[in-house]
This record gives sequence, C-alpha cells and structure tokens, in this order.
Amino acid sequence: MLKEIKALIKDRFFNRTKQLREQAFEIHDHVIRIETDTYFIAKAMIPDIPEILNVERSVYEGQTPWDRAAFATELRRKFDRLYLVIRYHDRMLGFIGASFDDRTATAHITNVAVVPDKQNRGIGAYLLKTMIGKAEYIGYKKMTLEVRRSNVRAQALYLKMGFEKTGVKAHYYFGDHEDAIDMTLTLTQKD
Repeated sequence: MLKEIKALIKDRFFNRTKQLREQAFEIHDHVIRIETDTYFIAKAMIPDIPEILNVERSVYEGQTPWDRAAFATELRRKFDRLYLVIRYHDRMLGFIGASFDDRTATAHITNVAVVPDKQNRGIGAYLLKTMIGKAEYIGYKKMTLEVRRSNVRAQALYLKMGFEKTGVKAHYYFGDHEDAIDMTLTLTQKD
C-alpha cells in the first residue's frame, strides 16, 4: 500500500512538473521592448545554428566553444532543453540556452551570448530573466551556471541578478584551460 501511495505521489508530482515545463517551453515568437529598442524573440531552431555560431565567433574572438553538432544535439532535446534567440530586424544579436532537470529541480544556463556591439543594453539581462521566469514557473529551486574567471562583466551581471559564487572548476574551459566560477541563484517558490 505504501509503495502504491509513493508511486501515486511521484506520478502526480512529475506529471504536474512535466505539464508546467511544457507550458513554460511554449514560446510564441513575439516582439519585446528593452529600454528604447524593439526586438524579436523566438525559440531557437536548427536553421538558426549558423547565426548562433556567428554570435559565438563575435563574442569569443573568432572561436566557437560549441560546434554545429553540439547545438544541433541540444536543440533536438525538446523535453529538457530550451534555447531562445533574440533579433533586431533580421540580425541575430544573442541567444541563451538552458537545461532543466526535474529530479533536482534545477535549471542550468548552458550558453548565453550577446554580440559585443549590443552588450550593456539589457539584452543579456532580459534573456536571463526570461529563463529564470521559466524555471520559477515550473517550480524549480535553483538555477546554476559557469562563467570564466576573467569575465568580470558577466560575473557582475549575474551577481546583480542575485546569483552567488559557489565554487571554482579548475581548468574547466577547453583550449586555454581557464577556471570557471560556479554561480547559483536560489529561485522564488510559487505559492
């Protein structure tokens, strides 16, 4: 009997979480306003990958930390991954990606990038707030990310948004083996 009750509770919790995640992942392409500019935000799709790689090249001095195959794999995982792109007219200015783990009630920012000439205009913050809102809607407890030790501007943004530094991953990044700072945000629980 206890086993059946546990199974029922687990089924109801995970089904509810699954329903909330499906609702949170529904993205209707729409126009948004950040400060004085109007942008278009949409769920990333496979045809967006070349532009996503171009955003990476502009941010990472000609490099693409993730390749076409890595992004394709992520975008095919519609159950536990969400990627968004933001455009100004037809130009992709940035993107964000996150993984969602129902078992730990944790969302993890896998990627976030905004082209250098459009940074410090609220675009990155908007993308982060959107993902935070999705995780809170589902009822997750926390959001995590890694950031390069040298990327003090990004760290400042994350700290401003409520993330805390929670650790260091030594030699984390491929290529230059720079350390990563682990950061965690405790999410607001819904009533």
